[in-house]
Amino acid sequence: MSGCNDYFYTRRNMLKLFSASVLGMPISRMMAQADPTKASAEHVILFWNSGGMSHLDTWDPKPGRKTQGEFNPIKTSVPGMEISEIFPQLAKQMHHAALIRSIQGTNGDHGRAQYELQTGFNVAPNVIHPGLGSLVVHEREPLGDLPAFISISGQAPRAGYLGQQCEAYYVGRPGEKDPYLAFPEGIHHERGQKRLEILAEMNARASGRTGCEEMKAAEVALKDAVNLMESPALKAFELKEESQDTIARYGDNEFGRGALLARRLVEKGVRFVQVNRGGFDNHGNIFEAMRNHGASMDPALASLIEDLKANGKLSKTLVVVLSEFGRTPRINNNGGRDHWARVFSAFMAGGGIKGGSIVGASDADGMDPGERPVKVYDIHATICAALGIDITKELYTHDGRPMKIVRKGGQAISELL
Repeated sequence: MSGCNDYFYTRRNMLKLFSASVLGMPISRMMAQADPTKASAEHVILFWNSGGMSHLDTWDPKPGRKTQGEFNPIKTSVPGMEISEIFPQLAKQMHHAALIRSIQGTNGDHGRAQYELQTGFNVAPNVIHPGLGSLVVHEREPLGDLPAFISISGQAPRAGYLGQQCEAYYVGRPGEKDPYLAFPEGIHHERGQKRLEILAEMNARASGRTGCEEMKAAEVALKDAVNLMESPALKAFELKEESQDTIARYGDNEFGRGALLARRLVEKGVRFVQVNRGGFDNHGNIFEAMRNHGASMDPALASLIEDLKANGKLSKTLVVVLSEFGRTPRINNNGGRDHWARVFSAFMAGGGIKGGSIVGASDADGMDPGERPVKVYDIHATICAALGIDITKELYTHDGRPMKIVRKGGQAISELL
């Protein structure tokens, strides 16, 4: 099977395969040494903002400087901490949150920067490093029937050398029932189960003949997909159980529903949820774009933190807001900001993070770190430490190559923990 290495399986792709070939079902989009007992965090919700979110227009305003832009800073629930006016509701929750204002990036290219921020490593020619979610679920035991790693409204990074069991389960539109997690009309449960058994036997024979890792991954994906189809925990994906008031409070839009779904999933034991949002590559008309982003993000993030605190989950759930880099302090001739990796910011809350904290600072115009520079891989070390994952640990690829969990030199940000 010379082309075997070209296959990449996910639970959703496996469902797509058996649905199309066995159940006769047309498908166009489908799945894609610390002591953990002493860790504060058990779950992570990562809000990934693709495109490069402006630090100056969100977490690190510069009032009175030429780089300020159109937004004013507003006071928060923490004396002396100010954030952009586009986050008025979130400002009331900042006593639960921390800001890192001195991240020192190394990549101004979208692809390379996304890879670095989501894996903690730079792109390498001979290895695919696992994304943060895959690493977390590899190192921490699953807590329930649902997939341990779920990505909402976009694909998460691949699991790389960690293998199929650490891939993310993909949710395309939060709140909508997945039609492919049930047998199609006309095929009753017993008949469907028989077809799945036949498919499993065929896969096992093919895997035994070829010894191909990708075929073994297909077996794992099929097993996980079937288990998920039959789990009563699937109801966690359905937002119809939430009141209209709750949906309105988060925001009846894709981002708001994604944040609400993320809360429901960690309540059901999901270890890592990644909520994806794009549209931050604002080379023009950035202030209109950021107002629109704020209108969606502010109520969703504020409601999420408020609800996690109310139900006792905030201390166990680390909420992180990241992007691949910031935007230029200088506003260009199109009313936008360009790529800027020299300094940018991140938001964290819950999960053992010291609320009301600010780590580091950019200089007067937000161009470079002014104090306490933070490396990208320090963020990964901090998240791992909060979860009780040993940041000095080595893992091994399929060919026996040793790989560090956190890039050499990475240190947890002690001020946050």
